[in-house]
Amino acid sequence: MPEYSISNPIQPILRIRSITMACMLVLLSACDSHKQGDPQQNKIKVNYDPYTSTPLSTRAEMGKKLFFEPALSASGKMSCASCHNPTHAFGPPNALAVQMGGKNLYLQGLRAAPNLTYAKEAPQFAIGPSDDDQPRVIMVDNKQLPTQDPKLLTPHGGLFWDGRVSSLKQQAIGPLMNPLEMGNASKEELIHSIKKLNYFNEIKKLIDPKKFTNDDLFLSEVMFLIARYQSEDRVFAAYNSKYDLYLQQKVQLTDAEKRGLALFDDPKKGNCAACHLDKPRADSRPPLFTDYEYVALGVPRNFEIKANNNPKFFDLGICGPGRTDIYVTQSSNCGLFRTPTLRNVALRKAFFHNGKYHSLKDVINFYVNRDTRPEQVYPKRADGTVDKFNDLPTQYQNNINFSDAPFTNKVGSSSALSDSEVQDLIVFLGTLTDGYQSKAKP
Repeated sequence: MPEYSISNPIQPILRIRSITMACMLVLLSACDSHKQGDPQQNKIKVNYDPYTSTPLSTRAEMGKKLFFEPALSASGKMSCASCHNPTHAFGPPNALAVQMGGKNLYLQGLRAAPNLTYAKEAPQFAIGPSDDDQPRVIMVDNKQLPTQDPKLLTPHGGLFWDGRVSSLKQQAIGPLMNPLEMGNASKEELIHSIKKLNYFNEIKKLIDPKKFTNDDLFLSEVMFLIARYQSEDRVFAAYNSKYDLYLQQKVQLTDAEKRGLALFDDPKKGNCAACHLDKPRADSRPPLFTDYEYVALGVPRNFEIKANNNPKFFDLGICGPGRTDIYVTQSSNCGLFRTPTLRNVALRKAFFHNGKYHSLKDVINFYVNRDTRPEQVYPKRADGTVDKFNDLPTQYQNNINFSDAPFTNKVGSSSALSDSEVQDLIVFLGTLTDGYQSKAKP
């Protein structure tokens, strides 16, 4: 489902954590050398056999039923799986920039539906000190926040593009209550739909009877069932892509894949590793291809989204419209969106928070042309000048990432990547798709 929500009744749990602010949103990152025999490869630890599955718990099985249940929507035709299709890594099954929803399925969402694979790995939303060489200055009501550290606070973690919730249970309720998505007008309407299910008696057995008298507690328990499905079923975090097998020295990359790996690993070329971390984690688990930090990239306005035809409307990421908490008042957060994992990115057909691009080639070309050939990226004004960063108000454009390659290149300079190099990167991105076991046994 499109991930925009009208309200946010549950505030995220905050924790302080040291993080970095430098990243690209939709390219890929890679290990340092990754030649066969690289010492990084043998350090990968998988706590289960990624080629087998185990039975789900009773609660998770019920959560699976609810995940695929269209009766939970106001239209009776839309389930969680409608926008989070399992054959598309639990992402959209089509190339729409944003999905259609509402009571009659004719209302358009505001943001592209994210993939749910690896969502359970996301840390809680936190505000903590940045390790970046370029400190962010936090402003509230045009006043700088006091701090003892010159490297001020930066956001990290959470779910949705703006990090407004920090658990799968909190995430599940949002689309159900969003008038642009599953369209329930009230909690009472949703509860009524749940109680009408022909398997409601099975649900009752899994919920404490005391919680039936409180709507919030009851819905929380039902959302917990959906969260259990996403937490238990290994398909949501399979770790069985070709790249995973490569790190375990069970397969080799092709020449094109190796070239692509080298390109986005190179800080003067793709520089994807700055954000989409590809090295084994500290506990030797496989990489997640995201640092979960937030960045403003200056993606062009997408007029496929009807709301964008209103010149006064801007999607400002952390600053709203999805969030409604204190962080929307911090101007340094405006225009920032969470860096997604790039696992299964090759299965997507709409990219960035606004679904502006529909192919990986166009995504990569945005990165390499944004500052060198902006006329190829942005529309022109009536006077013929390029309307650069046309989807972010001028007062927030200092939040845009100018410090990381390839955004450090100047107008007219050579592109960071040639056409053939772009193709090699795309080939490499394909190695992050789960399910490679169907092609090669480990």
